[in-house]
Amino acid sequence: MRTTITLEDRLFERLRKHAAASGTSISGLIERAVRLLLQAPVPQLQDQFELITFGERGQFTPLNIDKVSALVEADDVEHFARG
Repeated sequence: MRTTITLEDRLFERLRKHAAASGTSISGLIERAVRLLLQAPVPQLQDQFELITFGERGQFTPLNIDKVSALVEADDVEHFARG
């Protein structure tokens, strides 16, 4: 079967040089690459993980979670206020 593909110029130049060095055609290299790709196992899609960050059961925090010092201070206050 005959088809047309578009390749970046630098990639095509590397492919052309590789074909010449290995004594084969560009078409032969592309066909071999496609065969190798199709022989490789297809990665299985993992189940999507949904992180729920809001809702009825969630609790909003007034802390700035981008500031580690604020989180450490809040943890200390909570810990030492109990004891």
